[in-house]
Amino acid sequence: MHCARIHPFGSSDGFSTSLEANGESGPDAGFTLIELLVALMIFAMLASAGVLLLGNSVSAQAQIKARLDDMAAVQRAGGALAGDLGQAVPRITRTESGTLAPAFWANGEGEGQPVMQFVRGGWDNLGDLPRPSLQKIEYWVRQGRLERRSYAQLDGAAGDEPAALLENVEAVVLKFRDAQGKWRDDWTPTQPDLLPRAVEMVLKRTGEPPVTLRFLVAPGPIEQPIIEGATGA
Repeated sequence: MHCARIHPFGSSDGFSTSLEANGESGPDAGFTLIELLVALMIFAMLASAGVLLLGNSVSAQAQIKARLDDMAAVQRAGGALAGDLGQAVPRITRTESGTLAPAFWANGEGEGQPVMQFVRGGWDNLGDLPRPSLQKIEYWVRQGRLERRSYAQLDGAAGDEPAALLENVEAVVLKFRDAQGKWRDDWTPTQPDLLPRAVEMVLKRTGEPPVTLRFLVAPGPIEQPIIEGATGA
């Protein structure tokens, strides 16, 4: 039984397709049907592999970009915290309702209050605006976001619109290093103008491992010893 060959370019006169049923090959012999099917199958396999490889590459690039963006956001948030805490000053302020607020205040209960509140120095005033060089700063965790809120005035003024620093934040756990070098879970100083020596912040985020950040706080006043039994004149 002879296998027919299909000439890909037709006969020598360019108009008809020659079928060689005698199995003999010549200078004008083409490919058999089986050879064409095998070639098409190989091409389809290579094309499928190329599409799969391209899809995996695009997916990997998207994941890498998302990871790099997330790392950059954490670094920006850490930079903002380091800059604020590194220039903290022992300044007692008043809230919008007029009550006194200590120089450094921290809270770990719910979203109704900021997780940290303090005053920082070094606030540039390039436009010569009628405001001090000190700035009251608050950090909040609300609706899954770590936010930074600033105040144009220190006492009794309303805060500006908060700026979101990080997304998908479930909780923030704080620790404070006192003058004796001990880490404490809360900050309840004996003097309202005392500042911690350092702050540790553990960020717990959705689908991510906890991130631990530590920041030095600018030097503050020295804690005065409490003399038991002492009374004012």
